[in-house]
Amino acid sequence: MSAPKAVVLLSGGLDSATVLALARAAGRNCYALSFDYGQRHRAELDAAARVAAELGAVEHRVVSIGLGGFGGSALTDATIPVPESGTTGIPVTYVPARNTVFLALALGWAEVLGAREIHIGVNAIDYSGYPDCRPEFIEAFEHVANLATKAGVEGERFRIVAPLIELSKAGIIQAGLAHGVDFSWTVSCYQADADGRACGVCDSCRLRREGFTQAGVLDPTRYRG
Repeated sequence: MSAPKAVVLLSGGLDSATVLALARAAGRNCYALSFDYGQRHRAELDAAARVAAELGAVEHRVVSIGLGGFGGSALTDATIPVPESGTTGIPVTYVPARNTVFLALALGWAEVLGAREIHIGVNAIDYSGYPDCRPEFIEAFEHVANLATKAGVEGERFRIVAPLIELSKAGIIQAGLAHGVDFSWTVSCYQADADGRACGVCDSCRLRREGFTQAGVLDPTRYRG
């Protein structure tokens, strides 16, 4: 009997690399899916390709979608500066509908592949306050997935697997290391340069740096300057 297939959303960052490693450890044949959605840099897509290769994804696809055409986020509109200090409320780095769109496209590929799991690295503990990273959203999308697909209607239920949702950043790092992730492969910075070097001051860099400190692990991130 062949191993079950899973689509794994892979941004190229720390969290999604850990999710891919966990899915493989759980015996899944992993199909990694990344998005060129109009983000500020391609360094994370280069990182995603490295992670997919190193962690043995069966296939890695990059799909282009035009979220940058709408703007509305510091990650898709270069005229909106990336915050370099803590903010209150939902920050301007929130990309409207991003995880909804990503999961919808992953669902389409999963149905074609015959996969019944989609793995995503959302986190509701050490995160930036994005509404589409909450357990309620994941539960709601799983419900939609089983209403909106041929497979779901015919009784082959989809699962949205979010193994990191209740882990701290330090816990995610420890889980990744335990499953063979080399975090030097990954890029998390919102405004990394073309070589993948991190700014060290954006919210994502802050959370990542604090995670390595709390985990008691040397931070392998390459910073500018």
